[in-house]
Formats: sequence, C-alpha cells, structure tokens
Amino acid sequence: MDLVRLVLGGLGMIGWLRRHADAFRGRGDSAPTVPPMDGALRPNTLLETARVLLRIDAPDSLVATRDGVLFSSSAGVFRLDPQSGTVASVRRFEHAVTCVASSDEVLAVGLEDGSIRLCRAGHDLPALVTLGGQRLVCPTALAFRDPTTLIVCQGSARNSPNHWKHDLMQRESSGSVWQVSITDGTSRRLAGGLAFPYGAALGNGDVVICESWRHRLLRLSDGSATPVLSDLPGYPARLVAAGDGGFWLSVFAPRSQLIEFVLGETAYRERMMRELAPEHWVAPSLSPALSFLEPMQGGALRSHGILKAWSPTRSYGLLVRLDARLQPIASFHSRADGRHHGVTSCVEIGSQILVSSKGGNAILALPAAAGDTP
Repeated sequence: MDLVRLVLGGLGMIGWLRRHADAFRGRGDSAPTVPPMDGALRPNTLLETARVLLRIDAPDSLVATRDGVLFSSSAGVFRLDPQSGTVASVRRFEHAVTCVASSDEVLAVGLEDGSIRLCRAGHDLPALVTLGGQRLVCPTALAFRDPTTLIVCQGSARNSPNHWKHDLMQRESSGSVWQVSITDGTSRRLAGGLAFPYGAALGNGDVVICESWRHRLLRLSDGSATPVLSDLPGYPARLVAAGDGGFWLSVFAPRSQLIEFVLGETAYRERMMRELAPEHWVAPSLSPALSFLEPMQGGALRSHGILKAWSPTRSYGLLVRLDARLQPIASFHSRADGRHHGVTSCVEIGSQILVSSKGGNAILALPAAAGDTP
C-alpha cells in the first residue's frame, strides 16, 4: 500500500511539474494556438442568411415538446409555434432563466439564483437547490433521462451562470454533472472537475456533455469521462440529438490566439478583471462589441465602421452537424461581420432546425436536411 501511494504521489508530482513547464514554455494546454476552421467547419454564411423566425431579447435553451417548442428569454419561458412563429408566455420567474428541459410530463427550469424549478401539470414540485449536499450554484443545462430522472450540468461551483466570463478568466474547473431523481431529490455525481459543462445529451445509453473551457465533448459511461471530440475552434454550448442518430452542436463563441494568450498571462488577467468592466475584457463574447472602449479599438479593428479582415473577433455564430460518432460533417456560420452570433441552443423539429442566436436576439430556422451535406 505504501508503494502504491509513493507511485501515485510521484505521478502527481510529475503532472504538476509538466503543467508548470508547459505554462512557462507556452506549450501543451498552455499553447496559444487555435485549430483552423476547415473541412466540415469551413466558414460560410448559412447561419447569417437563415430565415429569422422570431426577434426577441436573448433567446436561449430551445426544447421540443409535443405542444410545440419551448425557449427561455430573460426571466420567462415561452412556447413557440415553429410554423407561424407565434409566441405565448408559459411561465415567469423572479430570476433569469438559464436552462430548460421537458419530459412532456415535467418542466424543469434552471434559474440564475442557482435553483431548479420543477412543474407537473401546472403544479409546482419541490425545487432542487442542492447537489450531493452542496448548494447548487450554476445550472447550465438539463436533460431528462426518463420522466423522473434529470441530468444536471453545473457549470461552476463558484460562479453563477451570468458570470461565465469570470469563470473562464479565473481558469476554473469546478463544474460537475449529476443525475437527480425528481421524486425524492437524491443525486449522484457522474463527473466532477469539469471546466464549465454547458450541454448534455443522451447517446446509446450514455451521457455526452460539452466541456466549454476545454473545447471538447466527453462521453460519461461507467464512472469514466472519455473525450470523443477535442480541440474545437470554439466554446461548445448545448448538444441535442438529431433525428437520424447524429447530433447538433451549438458553439457560442470562437477561440482566438489573442484570448488563448491572455489566458496564459496571469498577472494581466487579474489586473484586467480588477480594472475593467467584463464587457471590455479580452474574452469571448456573445455579440460584437460596439463600444469605443472595446479592448482592441486602438488597433483599428474598425475603420469608418468597416471591420478589418485581419481583426480577431470575440464573437461568432456557429452550429455544427455531428454524425453518430460525434464527428463534424457540416456547419453553419455567421462570420465576424455578421449579426447572428452567440449560438447557445438548437432543436430539430419536423423538417427544420431552430437555432437560438442569443447574441443576435433572434431564433432562426434552417432546413434540417441541409446538415446532411458536408
């Protein structure tokens, strides 16, 4: 037993030394490199030119139900008719809604205050406010495994959902994924030590999650977390199953060498967070910066209102079509000079895919068949 402890301790020390050497040399996880958008991720304007089904403030968390499509906006949950585009209010809350899920029997709604509200047939059930005996802080995504079992993504144990930029800039990895029984409130942790899990979907009986700050998808199975898609060029948000066994992946912001460089500069990041408002940080954004105070304004990102081609963008619109093996086969883009940025959620319903552009204040409609063509 002492020998095992000695070996494990040695391996831990080697890992610690390797991480610090990588940070000093700018390699490994600390390398300020970003994979190019190429192949199935080659840029286009399909998301920018998509049909706008609805204009509404910061739409998010689209969910298909037998009665239509639910989505969140600010502190409300709404029902959308995907054919006519008409909207009806379903529920209002005292805090901003961060995620929504429905089993057709139970509606689950995550809120900015850290609670998850549950409603069945118009009657409220006891809210979920703890996970494993600890206070629920940051519900980012919900998915029903069955009518009484809920998968909960907690993005961070320290920052609320609205403080996601703080979580990234603090290099946090305190997120976790839980399986919760809504009948008695018991919970079981499926994975911990995650860097902002932001999406969850069921695939072949396993749970597939999006780990945003590590730019990858993980498959949770038998207590282990296995990477299935790594080194994405952006920060993945939510993941939903497609009708033919594949998946749709929302990517809410792009990575860039500038941001990767800043993430490796501890003293600069800490001073930036102390002295600047979050909207002016060198950090990902859901929408293009329009203020003259934006970080790179002095670098002439814009001249006479025209965005320079070389300008590093902090926002983007990206929806990725994945096959059953969770590999990209097609993508839809709203590029740096577009409006439909901050894609946080999507849902396939009938012959179309609905996309929430949270940064563009719009719900878009695309033909689902378009994702079959690379």
